[in-house]
Amino acid sequence: MIRRYGEPVKGGVRYRKRPGVYALLPLNGAVLLTHQAEPIPEFQLPGGGIDPGESPITALHREVFEETGWRIASPLHIGTYRRFTYMPEYDLWAEKICHIFTARPVRRYGPPSEPGHTAIWADAEAAIELLTNDGDRAFAERLL
Repeated sequence: MIRRYGEPVKGGVRYRKRPGVYALLPLNGAVLLTHQAEPIPEFQLPGGGIDPGESPITALHREVFEETGWRIASPLHIGTYRRFTYMPEYDLWAEKICHIFTARPVRRYGPPSEPGHTAIWADAEAAIELLTNDGDRAFAERLL
């Protein structure tokens, strides 16, 4: 059974499964996060949905690069959780299946290419406090 974080399931709502990949990216005592400005400003682990036909590792590399401008190496799957949420940017009620990885940030190529995202380095303690999502925070607490 996959642990659930966040809001309880709403009765009468039809949720669509949405698998995604997210990365904890520690380097020299800091952690690389992304700040998403819209639709709700929040700090997140870099990552996102796995496109149809895309492997989780390919999606992880793509999403981290789009949201931070960094390339990563040595991704390692450390766990999975799920949460039920409304995604206003897609007008979608989703059962998000969140696959969490740790990886090593290798090189910054530039700013994030994903509109509305800003790459943020935070020390481990601050990163845990900044993360908005309970599931992301739980994995960060365990790893950091």
